[in-house]
Amino acid sequence: MASIKEQFEIPSKLKTWAYALIGFGLVALIAGFITKGRGTEEEQAVFIGTIMYNTIFWTLICNASMFFICVTTLAWGGWQQSFRRVPEAISTMVPIFGSITVAVLLFVALSGNHHIYHWLDTKAVENDEILKGKSGFLNVKFFVIWTLLAVGLWSLLGWRMRQISNEADTAAMDGEIGASFIWRNTVRAALFIVWFALTVGSTVPWLWMMSIDAHWYSTMYSWYNFASSFVSGMSLIALWVIYLKNKGYLEYTNQEHLHDIGKFMFAFSIFWTYLWFSQYMLIWYSNQPEETIYFKHRVQGPYKGIFFLNLIINFICPLLILMKRSAKRNYTLITFMAVLILFGHWIDFYQEVMGSISKEEVTLGWLDFGILSLFVGLMIFFVSRALASKPLIPKYHPFLKESIIHHT
Repeated sequence: MASIKEQFEIPSKLKTWAYALIGFGLVALIAGFITKGRGTEEEQAVFIGTIMYNTIFWTLICNASMFFICVTTLAWGGWQQSFRRVPEAISTMVPIFGSITVAVLLFVALSGNHHIYHWLDTKAVENDEILKGKSGFLNVKFFVIWTLLAVGLWSLLGWRMRQISNEADTAAMDGEIGASFIWRNTVRAALFIVWFALTVGSTVPWLWMMSIDAHWYSTMYSWYNFASSFVSGMSLIALWVIYLKNKGYLEYTNQEHLHDIGKFMFAFSIFWTYLWFSQYMLIWYSNQPEETIYFKHRVQGPYKGIFFLNLIINFICPLLILMKRSAKRNYTLITFMAVLILFGHWIDFYQEVMGSISKEEVTLGWLDFGILSLFVGLMIFFVSRALASKPLIPKYHPFLKESIIHHT
């Protein structure tokens, strides 16, 4: 272990990039507030919606890193231990991005902005049987409480998983201590997975995004967004792993581990496409106006180009490029595909949210990319600090040897 570079030192160039992106993002945020945030109600909705879909996207994909840790922990998998600290570091962004998400969503809900959430208009609800039927959960009180609980417990349960992981840095474990360590990991991972299923796998996408089109509903919507956020989360893990490898860290992580990360990226791109097709096909086949209204302006209206570009980036490209074994073991190809997948699913979240807020006009422009750069800069800044805060390798973890000899 003496020759292994255990402690990450943040390069000055990485800090510069983080500061530059944050600075550019803040300028765009201020300019957006001046030009749109103080304009008409429609312009204000576009401004808030742009922040909203960005913060939801980054919160969910960073939370997907903790989901990856927990699901592999429940499977008693050891292959990921050599780079475990990467998803742990990414998951530290959940309280940060989650706080921004909570602030934005609570502002929308408590200010009664019915240009984003139509169900906030009490008069409209009284005269609409569909909205009245959903008022049991589409109301400000339920929305606020569930949003706070979702983000709060993601943050708390993720923090507990990271805390117990720190024990693998302190001292060697004998059989009894190691068994206790693994069991406590398993119990905490199970708690996180249960809450993850009740939120990301169910209610949160309904409340935060699907309710923008309050008349529309899809039973596959949460699964669709889970697949989108998880494949994006795995792509983000891949980028950080490759970056650290290029800087001489993570010596125990090799092409075998990258291959498995690539398999997750490929598999969940296909799974996302299955859900994309199933949701679209069932609604198209039934041809019911209350369901097809969601796809009408996305397939035949101003969002048509973005809607199908989304499919090309998130399905065709991963299918053609990541299918081969050699591609999943190639650092350059994985880096390219990770960036492409992240961009593709960011575009997907854009059309999900903004396609419902601004139905007649595609608003994608400088403000969207400026806010994106702000979140990317924050992610680089805080994740690099988290990586530098403790050893990159949990050297006393009982399953570390399994990771070192991992072969696919």
